[in-house]
Amino acid sequence: MSVTKKIIKGDLVKIISGAKKGVTGKVLQVLAKKNTVLIEGIGLIHRNVKPSQQNPRGGQKDIHVATPISKVSLIIDEKTGKTSRVGLIKNADGKTTRVARQNKDKEIK
Repeated sequence: MSVTKKIIKGDLVKIISGAKKGVTGKVLQVLAKKNTVLIEGIGLIHRNVKPSQQNPRGGQKDIHVATPISKVSLIIDEKTGKTSRVGLIKNADGKTTRVARQNKDKEIK
């Protein structure tokens, strides 16, 4: 099963491990080949840029560092902040839908 279909752009997720554990944010982009996600407000760092002909002053550049998809969990209830693993099942129509495993396989969105 593909990990990238379980978390998609626009989802509200919670960091479940690491230095930012417990922080929530909205997914801005899913990087499928690297199995990482860009989360709003998380992973912003500064890089020093050397002066060059195109940028004679140099200075600092803000970049967004991706978070591994295994370190995030989908929030299924925004009020309580309850998280769940996500599963993929096929409907009778043949379409694949996402379901919350901790919510007795209830359909997400």
